Amino acid sequence: MGYSHASHIDALNQSIAELSNDINVSFEFFPPSNEKMEQTLWNSVHRLKTLKPKFVSVTYGANSGERDRTHSIIKEIKSATGLVAAPHLTCIDASRAELIAIAEDYWQNGIKNIVALRGDIPPHGGAPEMYASDLVELLKSRHDFDISVAAFPEVHPEAKSAQADLLNLKRKVEAGANRAITQFFFDVESYLRFRDRCVAAGIEVEIVPGILPVSNFKQASRFAAQNQVKVPGWMSKQFAGLDEDPVTRQLVGASHAIDMVRVLSREGVKDFHFYTLNRAEMTYALCHTLGVRPEVGVLS
Repeated sequence: MGYSHASHIDALNQSIAELSNDINVSFEFFPPSNEKMEQTLWNSVHRLKTLKPKFVSVTYGANSGERDRTHSIIKEIKSATGLVAAPHLTCIDASRAELIAIAEDYWQNGIKNIVALRGDIPPHGGAPEMYASDLVELLKSRHDFDISVAAFPEVHPEAKSAQADLLNLKRKVEAGANRAITQFFFDVESYLRFRDRCVAAGIEVEIVPGILPVSNFKQASRFAAQNQVKVPGWMSKQFAGLDEDPVTRQLVGASHAIDMVRVLSREGVKDFHFYTLNRAEMTYALCHTLGVRPEVGVLS
C-alpha cells in the first residue's frame, strides 16, 4: 500500500509541534572528486551556512590527493563563510611528524576544531602504530584544539566486544576529546542504550547523535551493511515499492528523521550532527521544520 503525501505531512506537523526549539546542528561534507561535485558541495555549504551550524566537518580520505583536498576545502570554507570548520584527521596513514605539521598548519590558519580518527586499516596492514586516543593526545599536546571523536552505538565493526569498544571511547575522552559524534543509526533505542552505558562508564562528554537523512534507501542500506548498522524491518517496509518514487521516498525519509530527532530531543539531546552526503535539500528542509532557521533578512 502506497504512502499518501498528505498523511505524511500531517504526521510531520504533529511531530514538529512536539519538538523543543532549543536544537543545535552541525553538518558533515566530503571532498568532491570532480568539478560538478565541487559545485554541488559549495551550493550545499552556502545553503546550509544560513542555519548557523555550530561547526561543519569535512571527511578525510585514505589517499594523499583526498587529504590535500580536505585541507584546501576546510580553509576555503572558513575563509568564504566564516563557519567553524573541523577537518577530519586520521593517524593510520601519517607519521607523528606529519601529523604535527598538519596540526600546526591548521592552528596557524585559525582552524582549531578537529575530528580525530584512527582511519581505516588497509588490507594486510597489520596493527597500527597509533590509535585515535594517541592522536587526541598528540593534538592536545600541541594546542588546545576542540576535538571530536567517533562513537559507535552498535559497536565498531572491528571491536572485540561492546565493552572493549566502550573502553576505547573512554580512552579517547581521557586523552582530551571534547565530544563524541556517533556513527549514523536508524534505531533510536540503540543510541539511548549506548548513551546510558557511556554514563555508567564515567564518560561525561556529550554524545552527539549522527543523523543520516534517507532519501535513497538502497544507498543507505549499503552504507549500513558496510558499517554493521542495523536496518529495522519496519524501515524496510516503509520504503518498499518506492524505488521509482523519489518524492515519496523523501517524505518517508524526512518523517523518519524528524521522528528520531523528536524522540531524542525528549530524551534531553540538544545537538545533532547531520551526514549531508554533500546534498543540502533534505538536511535544510529537516532543519527548517525543526525550528533551525536563517536569521531574518538572510537569503537562503
